[in-house]
Amino acid sequence: MENTSKIQTLPPAFLKRMREMLGDDYDIFLRSYENHRTFGLRVNTTKISCEDFEKLAPFPIEKIPWVDNGYFYQEESRPARCPYYQAGLYYLQEPSAMAPASRLPVKPGEYVLDLCAAPGGKATALGAGLAGQGLLVANDISTSRARALLRNLELFGIPNVFVANETPKKLCRAFPEFFDKIILDAPCSGEGMFRKEEALARDWTPEKSRDLAAIQRELLLQSVQMLRPGGLLLYSTCTFAPEEDEGAVSFLLEEHPEMELLDIPEYEGFSPGVPSWGNNDSRLKKCVRIFPHRMNGEGHFLALFKKPGTCTCATSSPDEGPQEKTNIPYQGRRNQGGKNQDKEAHNWIEAFFTEIGLKSLGGQPFDWNRVEIRSDKVYYLPPTDHNFHGLTFLRNGLYLGDLKKNRFEPSQPLALAIGKDEAEAVISLPVADERLTRYLKGETLDIPPSEATHEKGWHLLCADGYPIGFGKLVNNILKNKYPAGWRI
Repeated sequence: MENTSKIQTLPPAFLKRMREMLGDDYDIFLRSYENHRTFGLRVNTTKISCEDFEKLAPFPIEKIPWVDNGYFYQEESRPARCPYYQAGLYYLQEPSAMAPASRLPVKPGEYVLDLCAAPGGKATALGAGLAGQGLLVANDISTSRARALLRNLELFGIPNVFVANETPKKLCRAFPEFFDKIILDAPCSGEGMFRKEEALARDWTPEKSRDLAAIQRELLLQSVQMLRPGGLLLYSTCTFAPEEDEGAVSFLLEEHPEMELLDIPEYEGFSPGVPSWGNNDSRLKKCVRIFPHRMNGEGHFLALFKKPGTCTCATSSPDEGPQEKTNIPYQGRRNQGGKNQDKEAHNWIEAFFTEIGLKSLGGQPFDWNRVEIRSDKVYYLPPTDHNFHGLTFLRNGLYLGDLKKNRFEPSQPLALAIGKDEAEAVISLPVADERLTRYLKGETLDIPPSEATHEKGWHLLCADGYPIGFGKLVNNILKNKYPAGWRI
């Protein structure tokens, strides 16, 4: 469908309300639907710096001015087909949608919640901000969406994550005043995405905002319950509807007058909230609206709250950075097969780490006390003693691999959690090498001795040094260990 015809798909009741809201700006707002949508990616700064990515990018990119690590790209570039994407170097995300997570200041060591996290755009950004320290709880009530969320977090190589598939009500009982930072990207009527997804416009009704507003208000109240004193809550939607935006913020300020509405770091294209669209509280001007006729992106709304009190970070010293490695004796978190079997499993895992020359994991020293063995699965738990008992979840920590007969076989998430230069046994190919694409399709590869660190055994296959997955080298042939479910 031509972009000029998109205006014809917009519901008349929606257009009438937008005319009333925007006044003189309405015509230029409407003309923005004739423009092509924009495409963006966000660099995973836990794996690569923006400066290095700009040097390596094999397709044209342009900085997104309101996000430090965001870039525009052209649709024809198809960055999802680039091996760098499979290495987790960036996440594909609509440019305006990068704004909410960028305005929630996350520090390493904090406990952070993304309450409605799928498909993972904001969760991956928050996880990158934690830099492997502290805890990210990423939740979605839909099982299918939670699976997509897990895949994106694994692709980004985030180890300190608990991926939950729970109702917010149950999370409230499990995490009272627990989190330093919470992001609530609430289910909404999606008006800001009508240009991007025409199906949203076709399904829109005036009653939808009313129904969703009730859900949003309940989620806001539950978020406040889970926020620590002194903690920050970022509320966002991708709709223009006042009832879901200023109306929701007004509701929370009335129900919890102790909550403080904070100023949000500005960008010249941001528009302030409008008090008359809520309860006429002048503080609503501190909210941010993103309109497609004022910025090169789709529609969004943001509001940042602070809970009164002094925030004591969930971990003792989040700003001290990585601690010196200590020789910690192995104590498996769960021992289902008896002490002898548990010790054997540790020996097999350690032998594998030695074989690939693993120096650290995601920039942090490996802590054997965080290893948990469940049946034949091995996990690396987040650095927290919190009890997650009774919660439905898809993943607690990093899935390291499987215990086979007298050996350990690594997982794909482990490969992506290993940073550049953290392992010695690597086979690094240029991003344009067609063998990388063949590997991602599940094929075996010819690897001459000059390209491999070792003569045989486990290796990490890398694109310009950035791990993509594991393979096993035998007689100059790399046996493909890329999982079938991950192949392109």
